[in-house]
Amino acid sequence: MVSKIVKKNANRRRNRGKSSAKKEAVAASSAMLASLFDCPRRLVKLFAKLARIGTPNRHRGFKILKKAQVHEAETESEPGSGNPLCRKLLFEPPLTPLLSPEKMTVFLDLDETLVHAQANPPPEKFDFIVRPRIDGIEMNFYVRKRPGVDELLEKLGAKYEVVVFTAGLREYASLVLDRLDQKRVISHRLYRDACKVVDGKFVKDLSGLGRDLSRVVIVDDNPNSYVFQPDNAVPVRPFVDDMEDRELGRLVEFFEGLDCEDMRDAVKKFLGSTGGRDCGGSKDGEAV
Repeated sequence: MVSKIVKKNANRRRNRGKSSAKKEAVAASSAMLASLFDCPRRLVKLFAKLARIGTPNRHRGFKILKKAQVHEAETESEPGSGNPLCRKLLFEPPLTPLLSPEKMTVFLDLDETLVHAQANPPPEKFDFIVRPRIDGIEMNFYVRKRPGVDELLEKLGAKYEVVVFTAGLREYASLVLDRLDQKRVISHRLYRDACKVVDGKFVKDLSGLGRDLSRVVIVDDNPNSYVFQPDNAVPVRPFVDDMEDRELGRLVEFFEGLDCEDMRDAVKKFLGSTGGRDCGGSKDGEAV
């Protein structure tokens, strides 16, 4: 009798062990399945977070491109042309809408218009040094400010939207502008990747940047830069090291006295009074 009871208890323990093992197996399977189903959601969250990190200023300074705008950017140049402006428009909108619609926009070139920069060896006189890293190599550029540049930026910033549009590389030009624009009057910066390349030359196309061409002016020492909108251009002589240069003072007088609905009419009148467009240089690019 005792042996039967012992056997029954042993059988019960074995059955309870088997039942417990089954429950653990089912629980493990359920956890695994839940993890598998949850994995895609985790991946989606992870990639969403990475996308936010990799997209600077996704809420500030950018607007969402509509399909029509993307299509326009895709068809602006021939397929396979590698147009830098098309690549920019596909991934970054041009300029954000004007905060003050009544303001007009002045596009300023950088090298030989606002400053002159050169690499080693250093010149006798310079205002500051920038050290960009280009293709993994740190380089020294010695920068001299054009006479009157601080006054020009201050005067323009009080009345106009100021945009620097340079054919220089972002790595170099951004460092120069950080030092130059101490009062932060420059609203936007456009670099080489916003230019079009035409016959090996960088062209700054003002169309498609979200600004009415009747309300914009571009100041540049390189005539190649404004071949698409010559009526909007105020040329200046290239600056290297002439500290008696007064080109920017001439510009301050022009912009302070400007009173015209169409900037192109004002430019035409101004150039007619100063001898036309002969003051532009013939450079092909920027310092870097």
